[in-house]
Amino acid sequence: MTFLPDTGYTPTAEELMSIQEWFAAYDAHSAKRDVERMADLAVFPLNLVSDDSAGNGASAQWDREQFVATMTRVMGDGSDDITFESTRTPVFLSPAMAVVFTDSAMTMDGHTQHLRYADVLIRRDGKWAFQTMLQSGWGDSLR
Repeated sequence: MTFLPDTGYTPTAEELMSIQEWFAAYDAHSAKRDVERMADLAVFPLNLVSDDSAGNGASAQWDREQFVATMTRVMGDGSDDITFESTRTPVFLSPAMAVVFTDSAMTMDGHTQHLRYADVLIRRDGKWAFQTMLQSGWGDSLR
């Protein structure tokens, strides 16, 4: 059982649904490897936080161009199907800020990889966008 921290803000059912809908759209773009549409759902500069192979924390800020180039390289050319099965746990700090923890199984070409990560989302003009991505193991590529 996961116990969420008491942030002093309890989201409405609509706010919880809006986060799930946002991630459904993002996952659909990811499955199609539509990196430009993925980038449309971000706020730049985008913060990235990870750790490296030496066990040190690492961070970077990417502009849209760097995000598109890196994600295009990482995700490949789109010749293989990608599917995602994810469980997301949003922790709302306010109606406009949420930290979302994700446990995901990504399957590509019959191979499944389990991922755990977190995103910081902000809501602007009624729409969510991710502003910070946190995931272990990418720190060497952030330097």
